Amino acid sequence: MELPTYSNGNGRSPLGGSGSVGVSHRVPVIFRRLHRFNQMDFEQAAWQLTYLCLAPRRVYRNVYFHKQTKNTWARDDPAILVLLVACLCVSAIAWSVVYSYSLLEAIQLAFFMVIRDYLLTGIVIATVLWLTSNKLLLAPPSHSTPADSAVEWAYAFDVHTNAFFPLYLTLYLAQLFLLPIVLKDNWVCLFLGNTLYLAAFAQYTYGIYLGLSALPFLIRSELLLSPLLPLFTAYIVSLLGFNVAKHVLAVYFGSS
Repeated sequence: MELPTYSNGNGRSPLGGSGSVGVSHRVPVIFRRLHRFNQMDFEQAAWQLTYLCLAPRRVYRNVYFHKQTKNTWARDDPAILVLLVACLCVSAIAWSVVYSYSLLEAIQLAFFMVIRDYLLTGIVIATVLWLTSNKLLLAPPSHSTPADSAVEWAYAFDVHTNAFFPLYLTLYLAQLFLLPIVLKDNWVCLFLGNTLYLAAFAQYTYGIYLGLSALPFLIRSELLLSPLLPLFTAYIVSLLGFNVAKHVLAVYFGSS
C-alpha cells in the first residue's frame, strides 16, 4: 500500500514534480487552504455542522456532486475545520473557568484539545480507516466500480471531522453543564455520566459508518459498526460501579 497522494486538479499525481511543489501537493487541499479565510464558506460549514446532529445522512448526499465537480470525494473548503477549532477553543476557556486555570493553562488546554484530541487522533483514525477500507472493503472492479476507485486519505479525515462534532457536543459541552451531577457518588449519577460517554462514542462510530458507507464502491461497510458491541459491553460492566466521567476527568485535568 502506497502512501496517500492527492490530485492537483488535472487528474495526475503531483508526485512527479520536484522539490517543495511535490511535497506540498502531498498535503490535503483542506490543510493547504487554511490561510484563505476570504474564500471559506462558513455558512455552508455551519449548515453541515447543524445537519451532522439533526440528519447526518443529508450531509453525505453532497459528496457525489463534489466528486463530479472537483474530481475528489474529500472537501476542499477548510471552513468546517476553522469552526470546529473555534468551538474547541471556546470549550477550553469554559473548562478552564470551571477548574480555575490560569491563562497559560487555558492556552495549553486549548492546544491539547485541538492538536491532540482532534488533529492527532484524527490523523491516526483516518490512516487506519484509509488502510482498512482500501484493503478490506473495496468492491471488486466492475462497470459501476472502476479499478481506480479507492478511499482518499483526505476523505477519511473528513469522516473523522464529521463524526467528531456530535462527540464534541456531548463530551466537551453537555458534560460541562452536567459536571456537578456526573461526579456525584451515587448510582443514578454514575448511570447518567456513563450513558453520556456511551452516547458520544456510539455517535462517533455511527458517523464513521455513515461517511464510508456513502462511497458507492465500498462493500461490507457494516463492519465499521462492530466497535459498538464491545462499547456497549463495557458500558454494562461499568454500571457495576465504575464512574467513567470521574476517572476520565481525573486523568484529563489531574487533581485540580
